[in-house]
Amino acid sequence: MSKLLEVVGLHKSYGTGDARVEVLKGVDLSVEEGETIALIGASGAGKSTLLHIMGTLDRPTSGTVLFGGEEIFRKGDAPLAEFRNRSIGFVFQFHHLLPEFTALENVMMPALIGGARRSDAAEPARELLAEVGLAHRLTHKPGELSGGEQQRVAIARALLLSPRLLLADEPTGNLDIKTSDEVHETLSRIHRKRGITLVIVTHNEILASRMGRTVRLVDGRIEADEPRISPTHPTSNVLPGEK
Repeated sequence: MSKLLEVVGLHKSYGTGDARVEVLKGVDLSVEEGETIALIGASGAGKSTLLHIMGTLDRPTSGTVLFGGEEIFRKGDAPLAEFRNRSIGFVFQFHHLLPEFTALENVMMPALIGGARRSDAAEPARELLAEVGLAHRLTHKPGELSGGEQQRVAIARALLLSPRLLLADEPTGNLDIKTSDEVHETLSRIHRKRGITLVIVTHNEILASRMGRTVRLVDGRIEADEPRISPTHPTSNVLPGEK
């Protein structure tokens, strides 16, 4: 595997003077192409902040983030936004679907924002909705979908532009156990089919156990970085049930 993302000496703080809060305190992390990683730790450990910086939604106070060997925070805001839309997909705890649009239109949105014609965006959006098991819900609006269905629409939307990296921040944190399992299986299928690099922030031990690596943050620092042990492949990145 080749290195996709590298974080070096990452610090992030908010505020100034006595009100200054240091959230990340010198984080180093390498992510290989095709890996699946769970970021775990107590609330306030810095997991979501790290994920947001990895996804260029926030800039670090200091340190370096390399994507494909390129130092991405050297880009200005507009080129950075273009890079983010093209190269990184996001799934959050709350789906952030647009309520006035159908499932199909919501999935098409990243392409439309990028200037694509509706006719060009529609077919790949249909294919992705079928891939996440929602071919029969194309014309339904978010309010007509269950929580799990809404989250699967959000996953399809995140994949529309074929990003190299998928970042998920507590993707099942707002769902019940059964629905969480459905979303887990959807992410597993996506990884099997596409080999996409996947980094997930989660408190869900079951989901974390399915990832190829588990990275634990404590008080803004990485305390442990461990591969999932497999009897036949000691550092296997294959999710349960895969061949």
